[in-house]
Amino acid sequence: MPTADPASLFWFLFLFATFVWPAWERQRIHLRRLWKIHELQRRRGTRVITLIHRQEALSLLGIPLARYINIEDSEQVLRAVRLTPGDMPIDLVLHTPGGLVLAAEQIAAALRRHPARVTVFVPHYAMSGGTLLALAADEIVMDEHAVLGPVDPQLGQFPAASILRAVSRKPVAEVDDETLILADVAEKAVRQVQDFVRELVADKLPPDRAETIVRDLTEGQWTHDYPITFEKLRSYGLPVRAGLPREVYELMELFPQPAGRRPSVQYVPVHDVEPRRRRHP
Repeated sequence: MPTADPASLFWFLFLFATFVWPAWERQRIHLRRLWKIHELQRRRGTRVITLIHRQEALSLLGIPLARYINIEDSEQVLRAVRLTPGDMPIDLVLHTPGGLVLAAEQIAAALRRHPARVTVFVPHYAMSGGTLLALAADEIVMDEHAVLGPVDPQLGQFPAASILRAVSRKPVAEVDDETLILADVAEKAVRQVQDFVRELVADKLPPDRAETIVRDLTEGQWTHDYPITFEKLRSYGLPVRAGLPREVYELMELFPQPAGRRPSVQYVPVHDVEPRRRRHP
């Protein structure tokens, strides 16, 4: 009876672990995501769209890859909105650090124009461009510890508002032409984002409150990664409430961080803990 060649067995196991198993695992998780989305759609009677950016690992090399809102995201979300009947509500599950302003504004405009009700679910955070998407919704539903963030435009590595502030503190004669041009672009960027935010909140807030949130979010009052809490958003008068559906948390579990690293947080879910037996005397 022929025996297996150790070298052939090694290469078979290597190829299986490198290509076959990861591909099968990705497909399995993909199908579980689709089922969970279908479950949430069926229970709420809506079209569920996910925009979830987690750090992922490139295949084979395992190099971490951070993801942001880009043109491809806007194309896919716009397609999903376009294929949704006008009388069907939309639920957007949103988890993102932000991204390209153009892409975020395109998605926000499409959500705002959808005839039926639009709800944005924020389980953890939706920063920068993600905040624009949340403001476009009829209702923002958040975990009570989730946050949004400022939408002040960034020019390269500097906030536009900080460029304007720095230029205003020096005589024009002491500022070089390149910086003045940069300040001109920064002024335009701030004004453009302000106009868009004002448009998003105009039908949700009285004019005075709308202007307050426009200034707070766009003029560099906070750093770009400042967490705007549920309580702060509610104080503005925005349509925000706490209490995410169970399926949203379960869906987020299906977007794991890269494998192969020791987890820094571990716990045993309460429902998995076996109840202690009472000791009888």
